[in-house]
Amino acid sequence: MNDTFARDTVSRTWTAPVAFPESVPKKADVVIIGGGIIGVSTAWFLAKQGIRSVVCEKGHIAGEQSGRNWGWVRQQARDPREMPMIIESLRIWRGLEVEIGEEVGFTTAGCLFTARSEKDLEDFEAWLSVSRQFGLDTRIISGKELEAQVRGGPADWQGAIYTPSDGRAEPHKAAPAIARAAARLGATVLTGCAVRGVEREAGRVSAVVTEHGSIQTSAVLCAAGAWSSMFCRSIGISLPQLKVRGTVARTAPADVVLNGAVFDKRIGIRRRQDGGYTIAHGSVLDHSLTPSTLRHSLKFMRALKRELSVLRLSIGRDFIDEWRMPTRWALDQVSPFENQRVLSPEPNKKVLAELRVNLYETFPALAGVEIVESWAGMVETTPDVIPVIGEAETLPGFYIATGFSGHGFGIGPGAGKAVAGMLGGKDSGIELNEFRLGRFSDGSPIRPYTTI
Repeated sequence: MNDTFARDTVSRTWTAPVAFPESVPKKADVVIIGGGIIGVSTAWFLAKQGIRSVVCEKGHIAGEQSGRNWGWVRQQARDPREMPMIIESLRIWRGLEVEIGEEVGFTTAGCLFTARSEKDLEDFEAWLSVSRQFGLDTRIISGKELEAQVRGGPADWQGAIYTPSDGRAEPHKAAPAIARAAARLGATVLTGCAVRGVEREAGRVSAVVTEHGSIQTSAVLCAAGAWSSMFCRSIGISLPQLKVRGTVARTAPADVVLNGAVFDKRIGIRRRQDGGYTIAHGSVLDHSLTPSTLRHSLKFMRALKRELSVLRLSIGRDFIDEWRMPTRWALDQVSPFENQRVLSPEPNKKVLAELRVNLYETFPALAGVEIVESWAGMVETTPDVIPVIGEAETLPGFYIATGFSGHGFGIGPGAGKAVAGMLGGKDSGIELNEFRLGRFSDGSPIRPYTTI
């Protein structure tokens, strides 16, 4: 069976045996914790500045959410605070394959959010002011123009908001390709290399301690995705972060009903490079209640209210597992990050069953197309559903880039450029003050503008 039809085309990213390093460098200008798209993009831009970085990934490059997401690269419906970063990111995506000499599956194919009611259309109209502010090509379409973009859609669609300049790419290809590009420019990219903690000297970062030894450095970037809050807490930094599970699937190659990405209340769908579709439920995210839910509940109240219609809450083993998880550990002993190399939740079988029905009913032309692979990922989010990017006020030299709230794949290269600029003292042209960690403790209002 060739790659196009293989049952593990996506999941092999995280199911292959972990490759462990023989040793780690003694020194680095920057150590990056986490081999997702944020971490490797930062390493790539640092390398282009001549700054030596070491990426330490406990499992696989893109083994968690960076390889499991929908693959959308969109400006549409973004929080205005993220707009400069995603606009720059799209510029990078468009030239990425040529620059790094590898395929990432990117194509400019447009993004549509469909409206099943006049109220939906009114909500889309409200976002057009943001679009105009940033000079996007977003517009409302309906009738034959909508039919030209999405063939055979439901008769009750009232219209859609459409951004032709948005794109899509293949998550299981993109971050590994960027990691290899960073390595070719001088970055060291390690898998099977968990960071257990940091060492301090004169009140600031002086080294990281990995399972394979220490690396001296004056700058550490925590880009650990869903693990970031736990790592930060272990070194005395409070980072409000919760996780939701998203179930995703892909189909076999099928008739062309759309070329870009479409979000409907029943389904999220995009065309794949292999001729199939990546699909997800348009209105379901799972959140298993944990001690973190209780600890951060007040900060997350507004975001949770916005998501109530799509969140399916449960309580069970995840609560007990987190309750039992240590919050501190000796740096010369095995850490929780080594005990769980890859955070790999099972897809929700009920959601998959609903998804199949929604796909066939929304797009009759795809009725009967085979779903060849399914998976799930943990999306980390913050109380205002935008990332945390910046230096920790209580530990000089320790930087954070996490909490991208399901928006990180598309924004990844732009975020990497901005973070590398921050670390290297180079102006990236992207303002990061809105993303500082201190906004959750300095009395700033917590304002979620969009959803996960």
